[in-house]
Amino acid sequence: MTLRSAPKPLHPLDLDRVAVLTYSAVFSDVCDAMGLRGQTVSPGIMPLSRTGTLVGWARTAFSVPVEAAPARHYGAEIDFIDSLRPGDVAVVDCSQHPAAAWGKLFSTASQGRGARGAVIDGLIRDRRKIEQLGFPIYGRGQRPTDSLGRVSITEIDQTIQLGGIDVHTGDLIVADEDGITVVPRDYADEAVDRAIAKATTENKARDLLLAGGTLADVWERFRVL
Repeated sequence: MTLRSAPKPLHPLDLDRVAVLTYSAVFSDVCDAMGLRGQTVSPGIMPLSRTGTLVGWARTAFSVPVEAAPARHYGAEIDFIDSLRPGDVAVVDCSQHPAAAWGKLFSTASQGRGARGAVIDGLIRDRRKIEQLGFPIYGRGQRPTDSLGRVSITEIDQTIQLGGIDVHTGDLIVADEDGITVVPRDYADEAVDRAIAKATTENKARDLLLAGGTLADVWERFRVL
C-alpha cells in the first residue's frame, strides 16, 4: 500500500459557499465549455444520505478482494481515514467485491477529521446511522456484510477509476442527486468561478420564466437552458 500526504489545494476555496451556490450539472456544463467533456461519473453511484450538494477535494483509495483478514485488522483503512484533512472527500474504488467497504464508524472518524463526505464505488452499511450523523455519502447500495477478510485498501493517493472517470487526489468532487462531476485539480479555480457565474445567470433565467417569459426570451438574453 502506498500512503503519502495529500497535496494542498493550490488556492483554497470556500467550499461551503461553492456547495450553496452550485451543483453537479452546472459544473458539468462549465467543464464542457472548458473542453473537458465527459467529466461526469456514469449512473449507479447514488446519494445514500440526504445532505445537499457535496463539494470537496478528492482523496483516493483502491480496495481489492482478500482471502483473509490482515494481521493488523482494518490497518490500511485506519491509516487512510486518519490521514484525511478538512475539505477532503474520501473516494474509494471498491468495485471488485460486494462487501460493505464503509460504515458508520468510518464516517464518524472522517467527519471528525473534517472530511466533507465519501464517495464509494461499491457498497456501504449502517446507512441510517450515517444519515443521522449528517455525513454525505455516495455508493452503489448497501449490504450488512463486513469488509474484514473480504476487501482491503491496497493503494492510497493513486489514480483510480470512478464510474469511467479517472480521479486523482486533489481533484474537485461535486456531487448531488443528479450525480457526480469530477473537475481536474488544475482547472478547479476557473471552473468554480465559471460555475458560480453560470448558476447566478440560471437563477435570473428561472425568475424570467416564472414571470411568464418564454424559453426563446431566456435563450436570447442569457444563452442558458
